Amino acid sequence: MIDPKHSVSARRLDRLGPTFTAAQAREGGIGSNALARLREAGLIWELSRGVYRKSDAPLTMHVDLLAACTRVPHGVLCLETALTVHDLTDEIPGEVNLAVPRGGPLPRITYPLVRVHRFAEGTFEEGIENWAAAPGELVRIYSASRTVVDCMRLRHIVGDQVALRALRSYLRRRGTSPSDLLGYAELLGGAGPLRNAIQVVLD
Repeated sequence: MIDPKHSVSARRLDRLGPTFTAAQAREGGIGSNALARLREAGLIWELSRGVYRKSDAPLTMHVDLLAACTRVPHGVLCLETALTVHDLTDEIPGEVNLAVPRGGPLPRITYPLVRVHRFAEGTFEEGIENWAAAPGELVRIYSASRTVVDCMRLRHIVGDQVALRALRSYLRRRGTSPSDLLGYAELLGGAGPLRNAIQVVLD
């Protein structure tokens, strides 16, 4: 029996990133049967349907976020998930919150648990940052300031308490400014209510 660690598929696996899709594997010369053998050999494991991670990849606590963002590369981590990454909430979301442009196809992901939100296409790219969900693996996420504004706009989704606590936490941070929030609020809508909320927090 050929040692899977020295097989052609294993050598081709070295050319892929730590997290990859079945389509990327096929492009690299690794078909579905070969993927199955690599999985059985313990060289890879499946994060989500069609998304794999090498067993020797660096450890990370954010495999669910990697899986969701690999499945939907045009998506952006948002709302409560982004609040957690930015350390603006004590809540631990039970699902990955992922934004996609309004009008496009709606991703269907059964695992990990993902809640997809449709954001306006014209402002979708505003405030996107790259964040390392694992060493050397970047995913897209909205900035802290845009996330707070989105949570205030969508309080009916995240809840009033979560949104207001995030606003307070943001404004208490050194180097932050209400003007950063108001700039996004003017762009996204809802500047009036946010201005009132900021005034209440500052008072």
